[in-house]
Amino acid sequence: MTERDTQRAIEAVFRLERARVIAGLTRIVRDVGLAEELAQDALVVALRHWPESGVPLNPGAWLMQTAKRRAIDYFRRNKMAARKLEELGHDLREQESTAPDLDTALDDDVGDDLLRLIFTACHPAISPEARVALTLRLLGGLTTDEIARAFLAAEPTIAQRIVRAKKSLAEAGLPFEVPRTEERAARLASVLDVIYLIFNEGYSATAGDDWTRPQLCEEAMRLGRVLVGLTPEEPEVHGLVALMEIQASRLRARTGPGGEPILLLDQDRGLWDRLLINRGFAALDRAAALGGNGPYVLQAEIAACHARARRAGETDWPRIAALYDALAANTPSPVVELNRAVAHAMAFGPGNGLAILDAIADAPALRTYHLLPSVRGDFLMKLGRRTEARFEFERAAELTRNQRERALLLDRAASCLAD
Repeated sequence: MTERDTQRAIEAVFRLERARVIAGLTRIVRDVGLAEELAQDALVVALRHWPESGVPLNPGAWLMQTAKRRAIDYFRRNKMAARKLEELGHDLREQESTAPDLDTALDDDVGDDLLRLIFTACHPAISPEARVALTLRLLGGLTTDEIARAFLAAEPTIAQRIVRAKKSLAEAGLPFEVPRTEERAARLASVLDVIYLIFNEGYSATAGDDWTRPQLCEEAMRLGRVLVGLTPEEPEVHGLVALMEIQASRLRARTGPGGEPILLLDQDRGLWDRLLINRGFAALDRAAALGGNGPYVLQAEIAACHARARRAGETDWPRIAALYDALAANTPSPVVELNRAVAHAMAFGPGNGLAILDAIADAPALRTYHLLPSVRGDFLMKLGRRTEARFEFERAAELTRNQRERALLLDRAASCLAD
């Protein structure tokens, strides 16, 4: 293995363990910004030592121990928090004597440090947009650029939100906990948004060489299931879990042998995970029994329509179009309208979809969103307007940051010239 291969392997391990390390450190140092810096310091140490010693059997525990040592050094250098230094030293000595497994560190009735970190980052002391951006950075491991694309916002704007959020949390001295009852309910919507955005980054990576990042999907689903145990009477929580599990059922079918993307209508549905689909149906039934009709329940209903169709031609597109109409009324946004256009095009013809698309073509949020020209290109192609379609596919390819998706869009542009 070359030095570069080793470095990539270490970085891959860090991506998997990063969120848990940051969450565990935040519980100790009570400062999310400092926790993130300490975790990054631990990675630097790993990059220096692991190429020679090899990746340890429990890399998460190694990273946590190293980060805690860096925390002790930090407090010593700054001559502050003598009590905190003593707590850290005691915690580190205890860790060395008991050699805990971080993977089994689930706690009492509120899940784990990751869920605590999400609720802490979603505190009302910071704006809703900043809450989601900060948590995606800390738990999802997304770069500022990736978060900006998820928000359809400018990168400097997202960077400022994250900095302000960290500062607000540090200044407020907020407890690191999952809140109780009413306060928990007030933060729940932001928590659900965070979990689903983490899932979406795994389902369709905004950048890089991979079309999907399954480990992020798995982490989001795990957090969703923990949240169900915490809030069993909340239909939107069940709706989110249903949505993620039904969508995750398609992961194996979303890429070909070489990692190339395979679109929904072209997928081998025999590869869809029926266990995940059935679990999603069960969660959707629980949401319905609780009277749920919020945005996540509606999106789960849409995903369920696809899952029930054994072949693409059996998809109930009029039903999906009606669900998107309800979703647009419930939670209006340019992205919902974009998806509604696709559903109406499939149900009633590409001309109907194009009319909906034209109404949102100038929406500022979609100005650099590659799916707008991609979908428009698809409609134009079906209408026989090949030259216009080719231009839209090429524009979409320029806008995407994902290499697999760019190749797919360029192939679609080239196909516009075929006889």
